Amino acid sequence: MRHIVVVMIFLNVNNGISSPSQTVDIDEPHTYTPPKHYFQTSSFDEADLDGPEGDGIARNPLDRGPYFDISASRNVTALVGNTAYLNCRVRNLGNRTVSWIRHRDLHLLTVGKATYTSDQRYQSVHNPALDDWSLKVLYPQPRDSGVYECQISTTPPVGYSMTLSVVEPITTIVGGPDLYIDTGSTVNLTCIVRHLPEPPPLILWTHNSEEINYDSPRGGVSVITEKGDITTSYLLIQRAKTSDSGKYTCSPSTANPITVNVHVLNDSPGTTEDLLQTLRMKGEHPAAIQSGHSLRSNLILAGFCTGLLLLLSIYRVSGGGDRSSTVR
Repeated sequence: MRHIVVVMIFLNVNNGISSPSQTVDIDEPHTYTPPKHYFQTSSFDEADLDGPEGDGIARNPLDRGPYFDISASRNVTALVGNTAYLNCRVRNLGNRTVSWIRHRDLHLLTVGKATYTSDQRYQSVHNPALDDWSLKVLYPQPRDSGVYECQISTTPPVGYSMTLSVVEPITTIVGGPDLYIDTGSTVNLTCIVRHLPEPPPLILWTHNSEEINYDSPRGGVSVITEKGDITTSYLLIQRAKTSDSGKYTCSPSTANPITVNVHVLNDSPGTTEDLLQTLRMKGEHPAAIQSGHSLRSNLILAGFCTGLLLLLSIYRVSGGGDRSSTVR
């Protein structure tokens, strides 16, 4: 009889009836697990997400105090002189405080809403509706680039690092700062914008501080913009007139503007040649001259010179032959 009881217990264990791992308490309340981006990753290890028993079950972050919402980007790019914001979103802060520290020199910048540095360009901005504690940097410069840490005053403190990159875009107009154009030629102003984190949404062209109207009765004025890592905008003005002379400014919406002086020359004979001579006397290079008539004149002159040299060569050859015949 004893052997029969032992066999029945063995069968029950193998069938999982007595296995404690199969026991489910249907009255146990469900524990909510928030999205992973609500957990701190820079100062908390993955093991910190486990329960006190290390059973691998994630706990509600409200059970362990403040935590960071890291859904936002950790990389912030700002333009030189334009206010930069490093956004830190803290959940369940309670009575703790949020500080900002600069990694370059471990300098404490802000504590709560107060600024703890003599550089008043750094300010703390709190948005209670979103639980945001942002570091505001006024008039940022390239030297301000680096790593900044948002820190919660827990024991020990926990932090979330962000990288600020302050870039200085470069805007140029090919051939500037002065362009000389022959009357009747096509003006081609090429504006190039480099070192922007993304292409500028808008590039505005002005003539003598007035926005250019591409639908004006003058006609023949158009703009073509190619966006990319390097953004290029072409302003084309057909059949240039003396009234088209003046200052042209290319103003990208997210970069510094650049101005070029356009001089439309008269059709009077010798104007271009006199200008070239003047530039040479000043030691300037005349490469910034866009010319239609002068180019055709130069081609005609070159052809004439070539023909003259050919006639001289023929004359010398024929003349030399006559002298050799006379000697004989």
